[in-house]
Amino acid sequence: MNHNTPITPRPAPLASRIGVTGRTERLASAEQLRAQGAPAAEVAAHCGPGGWQQLLPGVFLLQPGPPTSEDRLRAALLYARRTGAVPTQGPEPMITGLAALALHRFPSAPPLTALDRIDVLVPRTRRLRSTGWVRIVRAPESPEPVELTGLPVAPVARALADAVSGLSDAETVRRLLTEAVRGGHCEPATVVRELSRARLLTRPHVVDAVDALLVEGRALSEERLYEMVREFGLPDPLWNVDLRLPGGPHLGGVDAYWPDQAVAVELDTRAPRQDDDALWSEYTRKREHLERLGITVVHLTPRKLREARDQQATVVRTALMASPDRQPAAYVVVLPR
Repeated sequence: MNHNTPITPRPAPLASRIGVTGRTERLASAEQLRAQGAPAAEVAAHCGPGGWQQLLPGVFLLQPGPPTSEDRLRAALLYARRTGAVPTQGPEPMITGLAALALHRFPSAPPLTALDRIDVLVPRTRRLRSTGWVRIVRAPESPEPVELTGLPVAPVARALADAVSGLSDAETVRRLLTEAVRGGHCEPATVVRELSRARLLTRPHVVDAVDALLVEGRALSEERLYEMVREFGLPDPLWNVDLRLPGGPHLGGVDAYWPDQAVAVELDTRAPRQDDDALWSEYTRKREHLERLGITVVHLTPRKLREARDQQATVVRTALMASPDRQPAAYVVVLPR
């Protein structure tokens, strides 16, 4: 036996290849491995039973055993960031769809362990294909991601649109949209705008879910308006009334009205749809008509009521206190709506 025969060297341990942060990394792309001095032959030698695993093209799990949910999320992002698929500048890929909603802690979203697909949002210009359990979703304009558990994640409205695009169950879609509003993640108009951009408002089950969403959103906004009046000690108004000139035309409905001060509050719970311009024109005409009659119209949005209720209470209080300085308003008939 020739004791001088060299033994085939085993591949260097991971720590000598990737551990630049002082800790063992679980995942690496082929580009990262090459940058650490591991040629393709060495990577192949590491792969096999009890060794490294190729989860996606050019993406390796550097540990034995099945990948965790976090491994799959990070692997999907690594795949989307591959050299040649991603420009040196521009928005980075982000998790979207049901996986993003799970990270946003939506009760109705399946847990990450139950998902057989992870959606990744990338700019439209990136040369990349869906593969395995990763679905590539392209967008003309990428939103600003939210960082959750150290991962870039699409904001709720965008993640909802990407999730809904792959769902056909009406109840699931309705529940997800309603939870977005009820949980305070975003306003109905923001959700509907994203659904419209994704061209999903032609699907009957999505339209039905949007109708339920708008009802839910208006109910929440009305409740916030009630709370604002109580919390900040404003005088009690007449709630949800129609205004009409005596013997004349109907002027329109308002959400709150103080007849002694001729001040009305109207909630803007419109959602962007195909007839949005017509709705806005009708709203503007009504507001201008009321103001010509000497009625001050305070315009509140659901977002303002949610994020700056104290400021909105100040706006309403200021309008009420300024009433003695204005010309007397025309007499109007107030009817329940």
